[in-house]
Amino acid sequence: MITNILEFIWNSWWLKIPLSLIALWYFLGVVYIGEQKVGIVIKRFAMRNLPPGQIIALKGEAGYQADVLPPGLHFFYWKWQYRILHLPLTYVPSGEIALVVAAAGAPIPPGRILGRTVPCNHFENARAFLAAGGEKGRQLAILTAGTYRINSALFTVITSWNATDHGLNPEMLRLYKVEPDRVGIVTTLDGAPIAEGEIAGTSIPGHDNFQNAQSFLDSEGHRGLQEQVLLSGVWNLNPWFAQVEQVPMVEIPIGHVGVVISYVGQAHEDVSGVDFKHGDLVLPGHKGVWISPLYPGKHPLNTRIMRVELVPTTNIVLNWATRTESHQFDAKLSSITVRSRDGFAFNLDVSQIIHIGALEAPKVISRAGSLQNLIDHVLQPIVGNYFRNSAQDYTVLDFLSARSHRQSEAAEHIAAALREYDVEAIDTLIGDITPPEQLMKTQTDRKIAEEQRKTYEMQEAAETQRQQLVRQTSLADIQHQVVGAEQGVQIAELQARASVRKSEGEAESIRLRANGEADAIRATGTAKAEAYTAGVESLGHQNYAMLQLMQIIGERNVRVVPDVAVTGAQGGSGLLDALMAMMVKRDTLPQRPASELN
Repeated sequence: MITNILEFIWNSWWLKIPLSLIALWYFLGVVYIGEQKVGIVIKRFAMRNLPPGQIIALKGEAGYQADVLPPGLHFFYWKWQYRILHLPLTYVPSGEIALVVAAAGAPIPPGRILGRTVPCNHFENARAFLAAGGEKGRQLAILTAGTYRINSALFTVITSWNATDHGLNPEMLRLYKVEPDRVGIVTTLDGAPIAEGEIAGTSIPGHDNFQNAQSFLDSEGHRGLQEQVLLSGVWNLNPWFAQVEQVPMVEIPIGHVGVVISYVGQAHEDVSGVDFKHGDLVLPGHKGVWISPLYPGKHPLNTRIMRVELVPTTNIVLNWATRTESHQFDAKLSSITVRSRDGFAFNLDVSQIIHIGALEAPKVISRAGSLQNLIDHVLQPIVGNYFRNSAQDYTVLDFLSARSHRQSEAAEHIAAALREYDVEAIDTLIGDITPPEQLMKTQTDRKIAEEQRKTYEMQEAAETQRQQLVRQTSLADIQHQVVGAEQGVQIAELQARASVRKSEGEAESIRLRANGEADAIRATGTAKAEAYTAGVESLGHQNYAMLQLMQIIGERNVRVVPDVAVTGAQGGSGLLDALMAMMVKRDTLPQRPASELN
């Protein structure tokens, strides 16, 4: 049957051409590698074998070959001698890195944990890696985003896709991002040991923020905590080489300065001057308290190797009382208990206002260590002991009565004491004073009695004033009467004078009238006498007298005949009859006015 098939193929010319090509392909050992593939060459046999411990052939030994086949046609790779593995290209996604583990190479030196970086075209040239002394194991160098033709026989590439297979978190293979307003504190896992007495490795230039690990090691960088920090940004960091902890930037608020206390840096050199004998100050970058403070703002400091002590540059109020300010510096302070000269113990509430200048803040921190230490170990003893000592010179009542004077003395003394500590005392204020209750009761009773006495005096004065007011009111009420009386007296005097004048006038008038009447009477008498004389001469004395008598009886209505005649009748009833007749007449006759009777 096989013979028949061969005869059929030999007799079919149209099958001779493809079969010839296939035979030629096989005879020439042609291998085709696709565009997205890499060919890993395995030599089945050779005249020489690999040395012990070597797994990659560099000189044509049998086994895995160092060189890979790129895409395209390759000749003389006969199947009977070579096995070609068609593997996909190595792909590192954007925003990620890839770690490399070399299966062959020189051993890593003692004291190191990662293989050094050698020129090998990002691990695509395995021959160059081995020839340059590349070390087997985990590598310092990393692969960034891109596509690589890696000889997987020599290099194992760890990406986020297979990270879990190698015991890694895929997040570790992403580009490391330091967030804004934060700094990255770096700890390196490889390098020389940190010098004795130091806590962090010194800053090394030229390693591109720990992205070039080999440059860091070549510059004798130390493993462990680093002085240098990473600022905000995205970094290609090998997680086998460096670990990063993000912390906030040091923020100095307005109204404060930051005094830096560095635990690492250059050798300590005191620049405080000969006048400052209570501490040391150094220039920035040296170990110790920096002489230049940090001003308000955000500062990218490594808080693992230095401490920043915030010092307010505004006035600080400290209360020796039950209340506490928001800054809490006076949280441990309480009212001061003092004893007076007369043996009484009482409490004082005191407020102390201080100010620390920006340039004086480093001196204060160098001397005290912190602002809280300054308050607890300097201010508290100075203020408390001053008031305890000064209170012994005065009685409680003297202290109470001369409080403002005691306050002025305290402010002067405390200000002088704090100047020695580079602190400015703005003012000292005495608040509530709590004297003994028994003494205050006595004082209160005395005060109440004194106030009552004053009250009584005031009431007495008020009563006296009231009486004076009543008197004045009464005088005011009768004043118009007095005025009326005075006016009446004057009027009476005027009337009296008028009466006198009138009387004088009337007297004069009467005198004149009397003189006139006398003259008239005299004239009348003279006339009558002359008339009588003429009548007598003409009628005679008897006749003229009878004429005058008759004239008078007629003018005067003189009765010549009586109304009742009483006779001397017998029996004596004539007088009685006459009286009865007169009574009847009186009752029956009309009454005449008295003026007519006269």
